[in-house]
Amino acid sequence: MRMTELQFRLIKENLRLLTSKPCFYKEKLQDIDIESIKTQEDFEKLPFTWKGDLREAYPLGLQAVPDEEIVRIHSSSGTTGTPIIIPYTQKDVDDWAKMFARCYEMAGITALDRIQITPGYGLWTAGIGFQLGAEHLGAMTIPMGPGNTDKQLRMMQDMKATVLCATSSYALLLAEEIAKRDMTDKVCLKKGVIGSERWGEKMRKRIAAELGVQLYDIYGLTEVYGPGIAMSCDYECGMHYWDDYVYFEIVDPKTGEVLPDGEIGELVITTLRKQGAPLIRYRTHDLTRFIPGDCPCGSRFPRIDTLIGRTDDMVKVKGVNIFPSQIEEMLKGVEEASSEYQFMLDHMNGKDVCTLFVEINKDVEPKAAAKVIQQEFKAKIGIMTNVKPVAIGDLPRSEKKSTRIFDNRY
Repeated sequence: MRMTELQFRLIKENLRLLTSKPCFYKEKLQDIDIESIKTQEDFEKLPFTWKGDLREAYPLGLQAVPDEEIVRIHSSSGTTGTPIIIPYTQKDVDDWAKMFARCYEMAGITALDRIQITPGYGLWTAGIGFQLGAEHLGAMTIPMGPGNTDKQLRMMQDMKATVLCATSSYALLLAEEIAKRDMTDKVCLKKGVIGSERWGEKMRKRIAAELGVQLYDIYGLTEVYGPGIAMSCDYECGMHYWDDYVYFEIVDPKTGEVLPDGEIGELVITTLRKQGAPLIRYRTHDLTRFIPGDCPCGSRFPRIDTLIGRTDDMVKVKGVNIFPSQIEEMLKGVEEASSEYQFMLDHMNGKDVCTLFVEINKDVEPKAAAKVIQQEFKAKIGIMTNVKPVAIGDLPRSEKKSTRIFDNRY
């Protein structure tokens, strides 16, 4: 993807600013002559920023403006290691709200909609980001946060919510509860905005069918504002990203080399207008690709594909690299299987043992289903696994992100 003149100008201005005052990037880029960066290729020689860099900057080493300009902090949702603290100026908050409102508009959501927000509030960027965008759009906001499913469903029904914002895991839980309670005709949902974790086609179809809504993918990460920097449209062919606020690259996860458009690699993000904690060439670990050409929706904003996984959620078993997306793709072709699974890896008696727990559809004979799934797993992924069929609803449902691969070998 070629850098535009505006993007290059904003990046150069940012680099000059960041290397002219005491902050994280002045030290990181101290050996680089910023004025020697004259082309996109020169920019691509700059060092990457890693999550480890951000952790080492704890608590406020990333802050690039005076204290009096910071109005808020957020922290990454990760549960391991030192937290990553991201400070925001008022302009950062306002820009984030504008981008998020664009996401809603991309989905055809208007000020007449009623938006029920179930992601968490607090240090995490999710709930408050969904709310900022809804308020900027002028829509009625129902700021529920996660959990308390009885109250969620009552508010959804009584307030006549038309849009559900959720993780895919919680959207599935709500969809199943609505069906179980025979509430389908009592809710007014039309659209679902789903973010925070990747999800397979089978899960998407289940949620859409049970809720009777059209679903949209939203993308973002705390380090780069939060959710709201990219959004799918009605045509469900990737996610449009706001290239006037963020610059995207796709690189080879191993070599760091920039890949040609259309090739799958790791997404790297540079912020163009962020003040509180700008980022230069930040490696997200998210795997995707640029989608070339124009979108049927007519938007001028470029697209990345729906995420296929993360470089750090891959597991290696018997020499085979396995991503959750591969398991989801395999299950999509198995009629007997539902969308939910857990893949367990253990090391016993000197060898790796794989077990796939899969929810199977009603009226399906478990042994026959297990045999079909085992054969498909071997054919599509390349290794044998033990398959344990379970009934729909037996695997845990989450109000946040679901863990699907458990590596217990170490």
